[in-house]
Amino acid sequence: MNQDHPNPNLEAVSLSANPRLPLLVLLFSLALLPLPLSPWPTLPVALFSLFLLLQTYSLRLEFCPDTLVVWRGGQELRRFPYSDWQAWRLFAPWLPGLLYFREVKSIHFLPILFDPQQLRAQLELRVGALETGKP
Repeated sequence: MNQDHPNPNLEAVSLSANPRLPLLVLLFSLALLPLPLSPWPTLPVALFSLFLLLQTYSLRLEFCPDTLVVWRGGQELRRFPYSDWQAWRLFAPWLPGLLYFREVKSIHFLPILFDPQQLRAQLELRVGALETGKP
């Protein structure tokens, strides 16, 4: 981690929900309708898109001065102290894609259900330039 971080003067920031990923998956499920065995290939993909849409509006990422906090509704699910981060990377943020980050003891992948530009800006500000070419 960059030694300049965390900055105790930074305020907590919650990321805005972005339904692009669930909507793209839903469009993909509709594109599967003309395939043989319709609607069976479409149903699991459409259900997955609905699951992602539910997660989009129930999960929240909050960037605190020294920790990334994941919330579901009003309940805190997990804290990830920036001091434990070794690397992070956004995979295909234009699609949208995945957030990968590695801590000292574990690796995490999160679907980008938030504004990707806002996510990248907060990661660079809070965690530093730990983005790697290949995880």
